Amino acid sequence: MDIAALSSAMSRSALSQAVGISLLGKAMSQAETQAQGIVQMMQQQSVQPHLGGQLDIRV
Repeated sequence: MDIAALSSAMSRSALSQAVGISLLGKAMSQAETQAQGIVQMMQQQSVQPHLGGQLDIRV
């Protein structure tokens, strides 16, 4: 393999990796936004917030 072909292959590989990392970053940002929305929804929809704070179990 000559130097030009090797350089081109390395460039494509680096570009592919950069695109993958960028997409993962956007997916992570979107997941964080959705998680924040779910947390806010759960806080607003809690009719009886005192329930579920303790768990009594006897064996």
